[in-house]
Amino acid sequence: MNKNLIIAIDGPSGAGKSTLGRMLARALNLLYIDTGSMYRAVALAVMESSLSAKDDVAVGALAGRVDIDLEGDPDSLRVTLEGRDVSDEIRSEEVTEMSSIISTIPAVRRAMVERQRELGQRGAVLNGRDIGTVVFPDAHVKFFLTALPNERAERRFHEDRTQNPNVDFEETFADMKERDRRDSTRADSPLKSADDAILVDSTGLSIDEVFETMMSVVQGKSGVRPPS
Repeated sequence: MNKNLIIAIDGPSGAGKSTLGRMLARALNLLYIDTGSMYRAVALAVMESSLSAKDDVAVGALAGRVDIDLEGDPDSLRVTLEGRDVSDEIRSEEVTEMSSIISTIPAVRRAMVERQRELGQRGAVLNGRDIGTVVFPDAHVKFFLTALPNERAERRFHEDRTQNPNVDFEETFADMKERDRRDSTRADSPLKSADDAILVDSTGLSIDEVFETMMSVVQGKSGVRPPS
């Protein structure tokens, strides 16, 4: 199999990118790179510093020097910030909101893209919002994964409830729509489908059904088969 295979999965929040990215990486024995977690780690670093999220220059400089890494297999991926495991900390609502804000800063995106390219050189499945358009425009296989907004919000709501039992669906839906708007309209690397990406709409489908569809595409485009 091609150890240098790059699979890009882009799409909006709640589309299932993380779950399906892990499944593909595990099936193909590839590194899994959750780019959203990298931005969350930068967001946590900003929150733990004395910097203002509105100071683009300072936040960009911080993103360029902070040590962020991903370790472990797809199902137990650990995110480290300066060598410290922050996998749980970066899932808080506050970090999620800060991540959405600082990810619009061009210098932050440049720093993360450079790191993502370094990590992906040996072959990887990456998910995010600009993988197929900016990070790896020459990826072997590109997907744009989406679903109807209400279904995406429902998925995110159930995920958020594991962190906060008091979370409100309407609030989750509103936050998701705002993040969609912010991601799609930012000047630097906006959320959009690459021209050669395969559109996969997961509305009404089980994770396994979507996975089978994506695996079929990978096999058809690359000739790669899962390790026996």
